Amino acid sequence: MEITVAVTKEKNAPFTFEQAELDGPRANEVMIKITACGICHTDLAARDQIYPAPLPIVLGHEGSGVVEAVGNEVTKVKPGDHVVISYGHCGKCPNCLKGSPSYCYNFVGLNFGGGRADGSHAHHQKNDGLNDFFFQQSSFGTYTIAPEINVVKVDPTVPLELLGPLGCGIQTGAGSVINALKPGPGSSILIFGTGAVGLSAIMAAAATGCTTIIAVDINAGRLELALKLGATHTLDSRQSDFADAIKAIDSDGIDYALDTTGRNEVINLALYALKSRGVCGIIGASHTAVSFDANYMVGKGLTIKGIVEGESIPEIFIPQLVALHKAGKFPFDQLIKFYDPAEMNQAAEDSEKGVTIKPVIRFDQLTII
Repeated sequence: MEITVAVTKEKNAPFTFEQAELDGPRANEVMIKITACGICHTDLAARDQIYPAPLPIVLGHEGSGVVEAVGNEVTKVKPGDHVVISYGHCGKCPNCLKGSPSYCYNFVGLNFGGGRADGSHAHHQKNDGLNDFFFQQSSFGTYTIAPEINVVKVDPTVPLELLGPLGCGIQTGAGSVINALKPGPGSSILIFGTGAVGLSAIMAAAATGCTTIIAVDINAGRLELALKLGATHTLDSRQSDFADAIKAIDSDGIDYALDTTGRNEVINLALYALKSRGVCGIIGASHTAVSFDANYMVGKGLTIKGIVEGESIPEIFIPQLVALHKAGKFPFDQLIKFYDPAEMNQAAEDSEKGVTIKPVIRFDQLTII
């Protein structure tokens, strides 16, 4: 069938809307009419080739939509179902079988390889090859194909256009707290960075009973929003008395820290803020080397924990986040700003400049090609 997609043709190039042909679903695949798709830092990193992804490619990995058709082996969704599409994983490697799909042995190839596991494609153009299956979905378009394994059925009473970012960015922030760090009620947590991921972590910390939630950033407006979403304290990471400010909150230090920046100096601020046996989770994507005082780490029994996709099992965790949202305990809609497809490059720029926390493109309103 003929569809419209946003194509990334060259490194650092703007998104361009073009027509393409989309194959029907294979036996284990689902065809989805895209309602909306969030723009994530990872999309922009792939566009700019910070993360290797073959070009030209259809990006987009926070898609939500309505099932249009299913392959003859698909059992968990049917046409008309509302779905969120999450990250790709094989379902067969040891980590997948142990319930840790975000650490799938085949994660890089499936999510960044530019095609199915066998190298084939569902999107085609007459004159040029077109890479797809970015995060096994390529949701920057009017329709897409995704494997059944990373399609999640969601509550049809919740506005579908809101839900796409639950498939990656919001799932990553919330899951890093709920699934990875697992703070108990009454715990203290320090969260560095108040973008979509960090603010999602703050909401999750509040929902799970943390009683001291410290948001750290240099953006005063974001810190103000953090307080509305559940933070109990805010700090500017540049302030010279940062350590004293932490001691004023708790003289023994903080139980947990979460870094979304990937910056060496910020991670060290987090480590020195922890109490003995504290845990620091790292989800900031960066190629920057991190150094720390090993003797200090050993002496306090600290743990540094890398976290991918919030260590979430999407089929379980995304419906839980939707339920929390319906109950008024996870107001992630406050992070979202909708854009028409014609504004897609502006949305990407707004995201990079911090103007918009989580831009979402309404592909159901696409009137341009």
